[in-house]
Amino acid sequence: MTTTDDGNALGGYLRTRRALVRPEAAGVPDQGNRRVPGLRREEVAFLAGVSSDYYVRLEQGRDRHPSEQVLTAIAGALRLDEDATAYLLQLGRPPSVRRRRPRRREKVGEGIRTLIGTWPLTPAYVHGKYMDVLAANRLSIALSPFSAPGNNAILAAFLEPEMRELHRDWMEMTARVVPYLRSVVGADVDDPRLVEILGELSLRSERFRTLWARQDVKRKSSGISLFDHPQVGPLELRYEKLLIPGTDTQTLVTYHAEPGSDSEERLRLLASMSAAAPVRAGLPPTGVPVARGTLSDGNGG
Repeated sequence: MTTTDDGNALGGYLRTRRALVRPEAAGVPDQGNRRVPGLRREEVAFLAGVSSDYYVRLEQGRDRHPSEQVLTAIAGALRLDEDATAYLLQLGRPPSVRRRRPRRREKVGEGIRTLIGTWPLTPAYVHGKYMDVLAANRLSIALSPFSAPGNNAILAAFLEPEMRELHRDWMEMTARVVPYLRSVVGADVDDPRLVEILGELSLRSERFRTLWARQDVKRKSSGISLFDHPQVGPLELRYEKLLIPGTDTQTLVTYHAEPGSDSEERLRLLASMSAAAPVRAGLPPTGVPVARGTLSDGNGG
């Protein structure tokens, strides 16, 4: 599955985002006779300072590599934020200009594995570019078995029934993770691993299809996650997503509770319960379920 059926990723993105802009939010008077939602092509062109004919050519794919100046102006007309604008600029670059590297087997450095293994009250795991889980500490796996290496975080989020029960904010969580994935992969939508993931999700999850079709782009790196853990009960944890320097978009995801809170006490209880099972950082414990559609070796390759 790619962004559009005809390979016109730029045009598809412009059409989708144009339909999501409320005319009044863009300063365009609503005449009340609109047949389609959002802005008209000529209105986007006017707001961006380009000709209507040229903008139509962009949406139709007759010009797929406009200047960054033009795309930045269109981004302003479509009220795109920084993440969405960066994504639009990627789509407009010729394939030869985009960074292309041979796909290598993803591997987490031993320093990161050792580091997260020393955190007794901080669930932490590392995922690769396409959200394949590459390493995790004991408490992360105790919090969610699907954060064990060999799983894929976005496949698990949409396809595993246990995730709906674990995440009290499942609707909000899934609404965050799809724009996050798009922000990470950028214009590289034809990678075989990504195509595999998108294909399975599109076939099996109506909610994913709906969210992916919006083409939202947002790299939200911090916030609150609400859990209902089957052993320790409700948890309110702050998450942080940190890009690991020197890697190709490997990301360290951590969770922590407010000091002195009920969630911290419950997290401490979960840590003590999981301590009995010896787990080396980055390796799943015996009996941990592996999500459907996941990797067999846990290395993202």
